[in-house]
Amino acid sequence: MGNGPLSRFKVIDLTRVRAGPTCVRQLADWGADVIKIEAPEGDSGLGGARHGPDFQNLHRNKRSLTLDLKSPEGLDIMYRLVRTADVVVENYRPDVKDRLKIDYATLAALNPRIVYASISGFGQDGPYRDRPGFDQIAQGMGGLMSITGLPGQGPVRVGIPVADLTAGIFAAMGILIALLEREQSGKGQWVQSSLLGAQISMLDFQAARWTIGHEVPGQAGNNHPTSIPTGVFATADGHINIAAAGDDIYRRCCKALGVPELADDARFATGRARSENRDALNAAIEAITRTRPSAHWIEALNAAGVPSGPIYRMNEVFADPQVKHLGITRAVEHPVLGAVEVIGQPIELSRTPWSIRSATPEPGEHTAAILRELGYGEAEITALQERRVV
Repeated sequence: MGNGPLSRFKVIDLTRVRAGPTCVRQLADWGADVIKIEAPEGDSGLGGARHGPDFQNLHRNKRSLTLDLKSPEGLDIMYRLVRTADVVVENYRPDVKDRLKIDYATLAALNPRIVYASISGFGQDGPYRDRPGFDQIAQGMGGLMSITGLPGQGPVRVGIPVADLTAGIFAAMGILIALLEREQSGKGQWVQSSLLGAQISMLDFQAARWTIGHEVPGQAGNNHPTSIPTGVFATADGHINIAAAGDDIYRRCCKALGVPELADDARFATGRARSENRDALNAAIEAITRTRPSAHWIEALNAAGVPSGPIYRMNEVFADPQVKHLGITRAVEHPVLGAVEVIGQPIELSRTPWSIRSATPEPGEHTAAILRELGYGEAEITALQERRVV
């Protein structure tokens, strides 16, 4: 498929919807040969319409093999693949892979070097093992919804599936660690991540406020929970973000706003005082920011060393000159949709770039080619297709 830094690895992708495909996308973009296993009818509807933006963004750089894993012949094809593969990624409920006979123990017996990654809602064991996982459930159980939104608003979900995405990214990191360890031991192992675990990990300092400080964080809206003034401020033509954390930056902020005396106001002179009087301080700052357009304040504050930036709608994000400079989107040609622009990797390496080499495949687009690689003859392939095994 390519010559990226992961091109020597073959990955079998048994994942659907989002967390699993997010994991595999990280490997595919860096060159791994990814074979996406789909049911004979394809995976459309599991992650949106096949030709919709979500599905197309998730499954680029893969080859598609349609396969009936419930048939003995389909399972035999799967086992042949495993013997030649480096990685298997799945996000079935824990009991499903056992029933299909594609669990870690079974596949490791075929190929002891296999790195097998499982992504689940709640983990591979424990009291919630067999519960179906969903991002919003993890956001709630993981505490995120209790600290998101305006004070007193009630629980609010985050606008992206953060538990899904991070569970996938953490799984990809685990796979890479296991592949590195395999270079020493010669053995594969079972990598596990869960939506619930990933969500709790992403709470970071908010979680530590409880585990170490025994403080239950609440909703802070657009204010930073601990560093004030950091938040959203109205301007003459919209809103901007200002992040003036710490005494030095706060003083620079007051000077750039033209009110240096605000820094010496006893109500706001220390971090603790600013937190206790955040509403009064925010009101005082906003009375000033409302007098000029957003662009004026963003320029003045950043020139003074005070972090500030616009609050974009999605179309404005991709029109920004710095976003264009980062090159985080790439165009790829799709046989049905034509040129489509997908979201790429936020990581850059000096010698080994990531790449978008191919669009999301059509169901079974590469079935015959993959079967030939496994040693199947043309007559065998035709027979498998006629029996709907592939």
